[in-house]
Amino acid sequence: MDLTLSNIKQDPQVELFIIETDRKLNAMSYTDHGKRHAHVTSDRAMMIARKAGFDEKEIEYSGIAGYCHDMGNFLDRNQHHYWASLLFHQVFNSQTDDYEGLTSIIQAIANHDKDEARLTNNISAALILADKSDVHRDRVKEKDKSKILSSIHDRVNYSVTRNDLDVNDTTKVVTLMIQLDDKLTPVMDFFDVFLSRMNYCRKAAEYLGFKFKLVINDFELL
Repeated sequence: MDLTLSNIKQDPQVELFIIETDRKLNAMSYTDHGKRHAHVTSDRAMMIARKAGFDEKEIEYSGIAGYCHDMGNFLDRNQHHYWASLLFHQVFNSQTDDYEGLTSIIQAIANHDKDEARLTNNISAALILADKSDVHRDRVKEKDKSKILSSIHDRVNYSVTRNDLDVNDTTKVVTLMIQLDDKLTPVMDFFDVFLSRMNYCRKAAEYLGFKFKLVINDFELL
């Protein structure tokens, strides 16, 4: 089997892992880590890979890593990045002879977590940028407005009404443009929650030879 995003999406085990991850993290009152986040991360990782000049196989690998990176959460939130990489290997090791691609994907998945993020290859850099930049109110699963406002993590995500990631391959600049409703949360709260993630975005961009910029409400802050 070729390691393509289309083939991976058709695998019933991957589908179930992502569904069960969403169910478990919903019960734990986390933001979305299911199909929406998988698709956003996958699409962004492939876009970054194209703009950064990856070859066609690396673009596919980036999309696959983005789609599967969180699917280990249904086993345990702690070390979910390792669980996801092991699950990916277990499912696809016997289905493909593209061992170089398999290794690159599981290495990127295993190194994406914010507490242990390591830039080990181009695919890991594309994945980290795609994953850590996904902050938006659509990720908030809670429906009770009072509960959203009482949780800084939900409140900050809910306050973000627009999120655009631009990768300019001419100027070599990656720009994350965010529209934040500061009536719901001050900009400083955004940094309380997402500063480490923005730093990882900067490091990932630099690994790929780009500069990272963060623009919130039309003001450049990083």
